[in-house]
Amino acid sequence: MSERHVLTRRGLVLKTPLVAGAAGLMAARPWRAFAMSGRPQFTHGIQTGDVIGDKAVLWARADRPARLMVEWSTTESFARSSKVMGPATLDVDDYTARVTVDGLPDGQRIFWRASFVDLQDINAVSEPVTGRFRTRPTAGTDVSFAWSGDTCGQGWGINPDFGGMKIYEEIRKAQPDFFIHSGDTIYADGPIKAEVALPDGTTWRNVTLEGKHKVAETLDEYRAAYRYNLMDANVRAMNLEVPTFFQWDDHETTNNWYPQEVIAAADERYAVKSAALLSARARRAFLDYAPIMGTESGEVKIHRHIPYGPMLDVFFLDMRSFRGPNTANLQDEASDETAFLGQQQIRWLKQRLLASRATWKVIAADMPIGLQVPDGKTAEGIAQWEAVANGDMGAPKGRELEIAGLLAFIKANDVKNVVWLTADVHYTAAHYYNPEKAKFTDFKPFWEFVSGPLNAGTFGPNALDDTFGPELKYVKAPEEGQVNLPPSDGMQFFGHVRIDGKTEVMTVTLMDIAGDKLWATDLTPEA
Repeated sequence: MSERHVLTRRGLVLKTPLVAGAAGLMAARPWRAFAMSGRPQFTHGIQTGDVIGDKAVLWARADRPARLMVEWSTTESFARSSKVMGPATLDVDDYTARVTVDGLPDGQRIFWRASFVDLQDINAVSEPVTGRFRTRPTAGTDVSFAWSGDTCGQGWGINPDFGGMKIYEEIRKAQPDFFIHSGDTIYADGPIKAEVALPDGTTWRNVTLEGKHKVAETLDEYRAAYRYNLMDANVRAMNLEVPTFFQWDDHETTNNWYPQEVIAAADERYAVKSAALLSARARRAFLDYAPIMGTESGEVKIHRHIPYGPMLDVFFLDMRSFRGPNTANLQDEASDETAFLGQQQIRWLKQRLLASRATWKVIAADMPIGLQVPDGKTAEGIAQWEAVANGDMGAPKGRELEIAGLLAFIKANDVKNVVWLTADVHYTAAHYYNPEKAKFTDFKPFWEFVSGPLNAGTFGPNALDDTFGPELKYVKAPEEGQVNLPPSDGMQFFGHVRIDGKTEVMTVTLMDIAGDKLWATDLTPEA
């Protein structure tokens, strides 16, 4: 499927191709016009990914072997611009391509337009698509961003009758500097059927796609889940204006997976039983579609640090790749079995927090700390746990040991203004972690804000665990007995953060699919 992506009401109309002809792909000469037939096509729009320092990652997908070409400017007219030759993309990449542009000025709105050049006929150039984003802010400038998670879960896909994934349009209208997708970016284990019967007798009708008819096992099936999400016009429109900083959780692979897992023989959905093999394919697909910036050595890590001006550092965690197995989570001593972030990631996070000079340190976590998230029972009938909390309500045990050590480190080194943002549980809430109410007290008080889902079933609320003393300050979730509410019930959520450039006060607002503000709080930074 091809698309033009012209947003006339936003002034993003382009009518000329970016690249001109075969003789020198980046030659400075007048734009040429080509016949529509035979041109490469953008299949799923464009995306801006990580914006770090003077660099940004730009992404697109073609319908054939092609080379990505990019031009960027600080003016919408592109009167003065920089041109970048991107990579060639092939079937091995699923025709996705990304390029990192550098030399971007601080505190500027950047306009960029992309074209694909056909590798078989370099005179065949796509019609360009244009996007925009903001670079890291300068001192005294407001910062705003949004976060949420959980897209196309529980069989709730793109319903044109409902308006598609409408919450993405609300995020776009909020005009954040960037959006954090907190994980469960797809539901690889959640097939999308054409119709879902609703309790009131009506029918939810999904757009369908080959590859989303079953659980993902092959690389192409994982990739199909990302292609499916990008079929939604709301998602593509937001991508034109708002960079997305991605992290992952379990549903990018399969529900509640951990690296050592072997899927039960009785689960006939899966011919492939190794979570290690499935997650390797899932990670490749995730990185094909999530424009994450690599290191200088070319390595791409899901856990990473994005500094965004003098007031904000964001630390993205990977709570999936380095964990031990899901167990009763009651071990008294730390071991490989109690790992959650893992020793290497914990060391990295401590070093980065210690080095940060930003006013606010936001930890983007794909799972909550104090909410009990169950994962079935052991053969003896003892509850097993998917996240940190273990329902024991006492001193730290199991995975809680790792988090206790991190929180104690933050206190011992007087790391100020740490805020946790998360999703995962499919409702929205605000938690204040108070050492005076905790069983483990060696930490500084902090906030954890929960939001989601974006377009998935609504559940909850989950029980809190007393180990770190979370106090529930706000929650919106289904009433008791209600589970898997569809997006049409209106309980889809995202969070919005604004940091005032002058006072550095952080305002956190929890919002819903209608763009309504449900609850907000102002956080004054500790000096």
